[in-house]
Order: sequence, then structure tokens, then C-alpha cells
Amino acid sequence: MLSAMTNTETGETEDISKSQRKRDLEDLKKLGWRLLEFSDDALRQLALPETLLDALRTAQRIKSHGARKRQMQFIGKLMRDIDATPIREAIDAIDHHQSSQTREFHLIEDLREKLLIKGDSALPEVLSHFPRTDRQHLRKLVRQARKELEARQPPRASRLLFRYLRELQEDPDY
Repeated sequence: MLSAMTNTETGETEDISKSQRKRDLEDLKKLGWRLLEFSDDALRQLALPETLLDALRTAQRIKSHGARKRQMQFIGKLMRDIDATPIREAIDAIDHHQSSQTREFHLIEDLREKLLIKGDSALPEVLSHFPRTDRQHLRKLVRQARKELEARQPPRASRLLFRYLRELQEDPDY
């Protein structure tokens, strides 16, 4: 599969350089390392061959660095025989999902901090993100959190404010 590419228009095969084959195999090994992060159920959903699944499960159990490295070489070799596109797409989807969750988390943190620092003057920004917010409840949480902050008490109300903002964000009506 990796030794030659076939040009479909002319029917000719062109050789792939040894360096390119090595780069391709290294990419497959990196893909294999990423697959080790997947749960057993997620691996099954990718519809991988049983030999590859067994090799991945074995690699997850191996603790020795050298043995794990050899196992990853074997996984890279097994991956040469399959189409890696669905695996790459699954990894990209997981990465995208994690980055979007991180952005959403940071948005909530920023809104909470602005509410704690600016008070009521930050309400329009919060309302622009969450228009159906219960303003009275939000103001009450902000007042309590600011009092705790000034009195140097544990941030109970600040956590409640964060949870409230997160609930607003997770609500499908917003």
C-alpha cells in the first residue's frame, strides 16, 4: 500500500521515496498513540480490525517504556493495512469538541469575573449572551459573591454564580 502509488489516469505506478514511507509510518504510529487515549467502547465504534483492537488493548496494559514502544511499532504496522481516514476524523471530532468546551468554560469564567469586578455594569454583557436570565437571581448571586470576596470568606456564592451561568449556557433555549 505504501510502496507505490498508482496513477489512475495512465495506469502507471510511481514509487514513493523511502523518506516519505517513513514519514507515513511515523504518522500512523502517532495516530496509534492517540488511539490509546480512547476507551474500549470508543475503539469498537471505529470498526477497527480485531487484531488492531487486541494490539491497542495490549499496549494500554503495558507499563514498560521499551515494550510499549515496540508494541506501538507493531500497531503502526497493522495500521498500514487499514484506511486511517475515519480514525483521523474521529480524533479531529474529539479535539474539536474539547476545544469548544474549553472556550465555553472560559466564557463563563470571564463573565463571572466581570460580574464580580464591575457589578451591575457587567449585566448587559451577560444578558447579551443569555437573554432570558433571571436578573433578580443573578444580581442576588453577584451581591452575595462580592460580599464574600470583600469579607475574604470561602467563595460559596461565587461557585453558585458560576453554576448558574453554566446552567444558562447548557439550557437549549438560549
